[in-house]
Amino acid sequence: MDFEDTLKEILIEYNLTQKQLAELIYVRQSQISKWVNGKSQPSYQILKLICISLNISGDYILGLE
Repeated sequence: MDFEDTLKEILIEYNLTQKQLAELIYVRQSQISKWVNGKSQPSYQILKLICISLNISGDYILGLE
């Protein structure tokens, strides 16, 4: 599973909009949109922040589980 698919799944599972996630991890909504559309990928620090903020594993966000 690609990161953009995992991120879409996370947004649905946690009932979050792109804007809400952006506010939670201190990035612009346009950046979330780029990730969801596969135009870019977040840095390690942002991935870590998403995991901590949503209490999910790194393996899950990377599509390893």
